[in-house]
Formats: sequence, structure tokens, C-alpha cells
Amino acid sequence: MTRTAAASSATPPELLDCAGRTVAHYGYGEAADGRPRLHPVTTLGGRTVTQDRPADHRHHLGVSVAVPDVAGRNFWGGRTYVRGQGPTELDNHGVQRCLGRQRHGPGGFAQSLAWEADGVELLREHRTVDAVELSGAAWALDFSFALTNPSAGGLSIGSPATNGRPGAGYGGFFWRAPKEAAPPDVFTADREGEEAVHGRTAEWLALAGDGWTLVFAGADEETRRDPWFVRTAEYPGVGSSLAADERLPVPAGGTVVRRIVTVVADGRLDRETAAGYVRRAVTS
Repeated sequence: MTRTAAASSATPPELLDCAGRTVAHYGYGEAADGRPRLHPVTTLGGRTVTQDRPADHRHHLGVSVAVPDVAGRNFWGGRTYVRGQGPTELDNHGVQRCLGRQRHGPGGFAQSLAWEADGVELLREHRTVDAVELSGAAWALDFSFALTNPSAGGLSIGSPATNGRPGAGYGGFFWRAPKEAAPPDVFTADREGEEAVHGRTAEWLALAGDGWTLVFAGADEETRRDPWFVRTAEYPGVGSSLAADERLPVPAGGTVVRRIVTVVADGRLDRETAAGYVRRAVTS
């Protein structure tokens, strides 16, 4: 199945506004991209805090929902990790095809997507995206998705970790931040550094770069049970892992729901300020 089907079915890019300014663009990028993404995303002060199709990982697309293994199909991009073989080029890529938008406005929208591979719909997604002003220097991206298995049989979601690559449990909500001269700092309420926070659960996790901070938080109990996938040294990226250690089953008719709220702030936040923004964002 050609990935151009995703782009050709897309509606025009969506502009996400907050506090009287555009803070994100949403839609499909190049024709080869198999999923819609948010890029560029900016702070209220205008700093760009996403990167799209970077040279080090061409399949990293701003902010998106990307899963490397849905019933053996790749909705992440790039090579597929095969047990006993390693990263392998396979013709197994799927697309997220836009089925329509149920809500449309400058501050947010709702969208339906079909996750398809070889002409078969594996998952049906309902996605909501909203921008919420928190202060003159920060806003929150409220991003939720519900993945439903529409078939008569069960399937499961996996990751390179569940397929044999330790520590690579990525897949789900993923934010690719911009690569700068120095790696960003990463910290939670009680830990600091990539090694200390990667693969662990935390109420919130902050990534702080040159003049900006992103604070990620699971907004419900199910999402907070997912470990964080974190990279700073190789590249700057944060994800909430659906299948960090074990495959996630999705029975026939079953639905997986996740909600991640991200504070997008100008400046470098300390722990107390980051936690305060998260409390406001999650309850708003």
C-alpha cells in the first residue's frame, strides 16, 4: 500500500490558536508521511519546540501518535526491529488515513482516523487536540486518542522492546524536540537525567532546552501507568509507551484510551513551577 494515500485523503492543515496567536500547525507533511502531526509547535514567545523529518531520524514527525508494531505492521516509520535479526527494512508500513473532523475551531478539533495496512483497517482512532492558555508565558497541548479494534478478532500492539531490543519500548504519543548545540535537561519531581527517568513512570516529566521547557503529564490513571520513553543524548524526544515491556492486547471491539497534556513554556522552569503548571493544565 502506498503511503501517498494518507496525504491524498487529508484535509487542509489545521491551525491551532491560543492567546490570540497560532501556536501549532496540524496535518500531513510530505506525501511519504504516513500520519498527521503537529509541526511547528511554538511557545507563546515564538520559539519552535518541535522538529519534523530531521536528518538523524527522517520518520520523526513533530508531535504524533506513532506505533512501530500493530499486529506486525509498522505505523512508526523507518526500519522494523525483528527478533534475532535487528532493524530490518520491511514492506510492512501502514498509514493513518483521515476520515473526517467532528469538531473544528481555532482552539482545537476532533478527528477520526483509520489505521490501515494492505487495505485492511486495523484500528479506528478518535483523536482530540486542544490548546489551553495557562499564563502569559505558557500554554498546554491537551492531546487524547482512543484506538478501537474494529475487527472480529483480537490484535496486539508491540514495540522493539517486546520484539527483543531492551530499553526500546517506544510507541504511542511521541514528541520530537529540536536538536540544539547542547542536549536538553530532563527531570521529574525526584529524578534527573536520561538514564534516571527513561523507562520509568512519573506524574510528570520535563524537557528543558535553550529558552523553552516542555512538561509532559498523563491526564488519567491509565496513561500515568505507562512508562516514559526518553532520549536526550542521541536526539531530544519524549514519548509515553503503550508497550514498554509487554505487548498490549486489544480485543475485538476493545478500545485503548490515552490522554497526555503537555505544558509548552518559554524559559527554563524549575520543579516547583513545572508541577504547578501541570496541576493547572490537567484540571483545566
